[in-house]
Amino acid sequence: MSELLHQKERTPLEGQLPEIDAPEAAARNPWWDVLEQFKTHKGALAGAAIFLLIFIGVVFGPYVWPLSSSYIDFTALNVGPSWPHPLGTDQLGRDLLARMMVGGRISIAVGLTAMIISILLGTLVGSLAGFFRALDGPLMRATELFLALPVLPLLLVMVMLFRDALANFLGMNMGMFILIVSAIGVTSWMHAARVVRSEVLVIKQREFVLASRSIGTPARRIMLRHVLPNVLSPVIVSATLGIATAIIGESTLSFLGLGFPPDFPTWGRLLYDGLDHLQDSPQLVLWPGIAISLTVLSVTYIGDGLRDALDPRLRR
Repeated sequence: MSELLHQKERTPLEGQLPEIDAPEAAARNPWWDVLEQFKTHKGALAGAAIFLLIFIGVVFGPYVWPLSSSYIDFTALNVGPSWPHPLGTDQLGRDLLARMMVGGRISIAVGLTAMIISILLGTLVGSLAGFFRALDGPLMRATELFLALPVLPLLLVMVMLFRDALANFLGMNMGMFILIVSAIGVTSWMHAARVVRSEVLVIKQREFVLASRSIGTPARRIMLRHVLPNVLSPVIVSATLGIATAIIGESTLSFLGLGFPPDFPTWGRLLYDGLDHLQDSPQLVLWPGIAISLTVLSVTYIGDGLRDALDPRLRR
């Protein structure tokens, strides 16, 4: 009798459901889908490989290369590529490869740090403007005001105004690093703010957000738990493009002579130092220009691949 009752309680599908193995369950992870879609973008894969090689070279290269960036070889002044100096030397006999690797550290550090500042400002302004109707008008008017300002003259004014004060307070090298990073970050957050605002305007009308509001969830909790995680995709794309913008901005300031001092051999500073020797030593300008172009191009392709991978309409 007990066996009959047990059979009646058993559902018809019990014991017939197929087991889902680990690979199939892992394939349903959305980030796994993003990775699979990213791998189909050949330009993004090439850009990631180039950027990884550059990053490894500038981080670990100075520890491996036997010559220091400040070592002076008086027997090789303004020479072209050779076995002791694969990229040549500058007008003082310093190895250009060693200076390129040290300068790449600074240029990439400026790009990453300035990108973080701009993304944080843009995400904050865009999320507040999109979620709170009362703040939308003032914040967007401020964003449009910054967009109307010419970026390069604004960077020059900020550097000229605060360079001496920060140099006296923090030292020349650290003061210039903080000033340039802050100036580039403060003048490049507007695009991220507009992208985040447009996404927040759509997400706050979704059913899960309306349901959270209906049960009395505080606005701050809705913003942190439901809205911001769903705007992560455009923020990641804006971050990759922001690195390229920051590297170009630092190179422009250094090329104009308003960037880091000569003992900070950034790629832009190397371009500026080699400008007077362009005719007799073109390698002084050629190699820093190639490094800047490859880095910016690789980061741009990575951002393009992430944009396609994070768009659910383009996923397989």
